[in-house]
Amino acid sequence: MIVYTVGTFDLLHVGHLALLEYCKSLGGVLAVGVASDRVVNSYKPNVPVIPLEQRMEMLRSLRCVDIVRPYDELEYVSGCKELNVDIFVIGEDWGKKPHNLAVESYLKSAGKQIKQVLYNPRTSSTTIKQNVVAQNVNRSNLKLAVL
Repeated sequence: MIVYTVGTFDLLHVGHLALLEYCKSLGGVLAVGVASDRVVNSYKPNVPVIPLEQRMEMLRSLRCVDIVRPYDELEYVSGCKELNVDIFVIGEDWGKKPHNLAVESYLKSAGKQIKQVLYNPRTSSTTIKQNVVAQNVNRSNLKLAVL
């Protein structure tokens, strides 16, 4: 059984680990699609902090991950076909955009499963970035106050 999930996986954190461990528990092989900077920039205001090759290298080092593949287009059907996935795991923010509906339609017609997961509320890459910025702003303000 092949399980496939996709994402940015910027600033790898415990939420990512929980997701990947859950995905691995669903089947024998876990494949992870990693969005290129261009793809991420098409739907998020900022490109990832960690370059694509380094994000992929970190994912490859995890014992629960068997396959890591980049994707440079915001579509998932080709990856599902290429890998012959049995289960495609999506996040709670999936939505009804055309690229999402296309893969849902393909998987349904091929008799494959989609599993939706809730994100780990403990952390996110966005929260980590916001905390770093806030800490730097606080330090800058503190330095100005001391002067």
